[in-house]
Amino acid sequence: MPKIFEYLGIIIMFYSNEHEPIHVHGKYQGYESKAEFIIEDGKIIDIKFKDVKGKRSLPHTQLKDFKKFVECFKQDIVQKWIDYFILHKSVPCIKIEGKVK
Repeated sequence: MPKIFEYLGIIIMFYSNEHEPIHVHGKYQGYESKAEFIIEDGKIIDIKFKDVKGKRSLPHTQLKDFKKFVECFKQDIVQKWIDYFILHKSVPCIKIEGKVK
Protein backbone atom coordinates (compact mmCIF):
# COMPACT_ATOMS: atom_id res chain seq x y z
CA MET A 1 0.00 0.00 0.00
CA PRO A 2 2.30 2.78 -1.16
CA LYS A 3 1.54 6.18 0.27
CA ILE A 4 2.73 8.62 -2.40
CA PHE A 5 1.74 12.03 -1.03
CA GLU A 6 0.48 13.61 2.15
CA TYR A 7 -1.41 16.86 1.65
CA LEU A 8 -3.31 18.81 4.33
CA GLY A 9 -3.87 15.60 6.31
CA ILE A 10 -5.08 13.69 3.23
CA ILE A 11 -3.14 10.53 2.44
CA ILE A 12 -2.85 10.00 -1.31
CA MET A 13 -2.05 6.38 -2.06
CA PHE A 14 -2.36 3.28 -4.19
CA TYR A 15 -3.43 -0.13 -2.97
CA SER A 16 -0.82 -2.78 -3.79
CA ASN A 17 -3.32 -4.93 -5.71
CA GLU A 18 -4.61 -2.13 -7.94
CA HIS A 19 -6.13 -2.47 -11.39
CA GLU A 20 -6.62 -0.19 -14.34
CA PRO A 21 -7.72 2.43 -15.08
CA ILE A 22 -4.91 4.32 -13.38
CA HIS A 23 -6.34 5.81 -10.21
CA VAL A 24 -5.34 7.11 -6.81
CA HIS A 25 -7.13 7.06 -3.44
CA GLY A 26 -7.45 9.96 -1.03
CA LYS A 27 -7.96 8.99 2.63
CA TYR A 28 -8.77 11.28 5.52
CA GLN A 29 -9.84 10.21 9.03
CA GLY A 30 -11.75 7.12 7.88
CA TYR A 31 -13.18 8.73 4.74
CA GLU A 32 -12.04 7.81 1.25
CA SER A 33 -12.56 8.88 -2.36
CA LYS A 34 -10.67 8.11 -5.56
CA ALA A 35 -9.63 9.80 -8.77
CA GLU A 36 -9.52 7.85 -12.05
CA PHE A 37 -7.39 9.12 -14.91
CA ILE A 38 -8.78 8.86 -18.42
CA ILE A 39 -5.82 8.62 -20.78
CA GLU A 40 -5.88 8.60 -24.57
CA ASP A 41 -2.79 8.53 -26.79
CA GLY A 42 -0.60 8.95 -23.71
CA LYS A 43 -2.34 12.15 -22.55
CA ILE A 44 -4.59 12.68 -19.55
CA ILE A 45 -7.84 13.90 -21.05
CA ASP A 46 -10.05 13.74 -17.95
CA ILE A 47 -10.09 12.89 -14.25
CA LYS A 48 -13.19 11.31 -12.73
CA PHE A 49 -13.65 11.58 -8.98
CA LYS A 50 -15.60 8.73 -7.46
CA ASP A 51 -16.77 7.23 -4.20
CA VAL A 52 -15.10 4.05 -2.96
CA LYS A 53 -17.49 1.16 -2.42
CA GLY A 54 -18.05 0.54 1.28
CA LYS A 55 -16.36 3.80 2.36
CA ARG A 56 -17.70 7.20 3.28
CA SER A 57 -16.74 9.83 0.71
CA LEU A 58 -14.28 12.53 1.72
CA PRO A 59 -15.96 15.47 3.48
CA HIS A 60 -16.63 18.47 1.24
CA THR A 61 -13.53 20.49 2.25
CA GLN A 62 -11.15 17.54 1.93
CA LEU A 63 -12.73 16.42 -1.36
CA LYS A 64 -12.22 19.93 -2.75
CA ASP A 65 -8.57 19.87 -1.58
CA PHE A 66 -8.09 16.34 -3.00
CA LYS A 67 -9.50 17.40 -6.39
CA LYS A 68 -7.25 20.47 -6.54
CA PHE A 69 -4.19 18.44 -5.53
CA VAL A 70 -4.86 15.66 -8.07
CA GLU A 71 -5.34 18.20 -10.85
CA CYS A 72 -2.06 19.94 -9.99
CA PHE A 73 -0.06 16.70 -9.54
CA LYS A 74 -1.73 14.49 -12.16
CA GLN A 75 1.45 13.90 -14.18
CA ASP A 76 3.40 13.00 -11.03
CA ILE A 77 0.67 10.60 -9.90
CA VAL A 78 0.57 8.79 -13.26
CA GLN A 79 4.38 8.56 -13.28
CA LYS A 80 4.36 7.09 -9.76
CA TRP A 81 1.76 4.52 -10.93
CA ILE A 82 4.03 3.53 -13.82
CA ASP A 83 7.08 3.42 -11.56
CA TYR A 84 5.35 1.24 -8.97
CA PHE A 85 3.10 -1.08 -10.99
CA ILE A 86 4.99 -1.34 -14.30
CA LEU A 87 8.66 -0.73 -13.44
CA HIS A 88 8.43 -2.18 -9.89
CA LYS A 89 10.31 0.75 -8.35
CA SER A 90 9.74 2.02 -4.85
CA VAL A 91 7.89 5.31 -4.70
CA PRO A 92 8.70 7.61 -1.79
CA CYS A 93 6.01 9.61 -0.01
CA ILE A 94 6.26 13.35 -0.43
CA LYS A 95 4.66 15.63 2.14
CA ILE A 96 3.29 18.81 0.57
CA GLU A 97 3.19 21.77 2.93
CA GLY A 98 0.68 24.50 2.25
CA LYS A 99 -2.14 24.71 -0.26
CA VAL A 100 -1.48 24.12 -3.94
CA LYS A 101 -2.57 26.75 -6.43
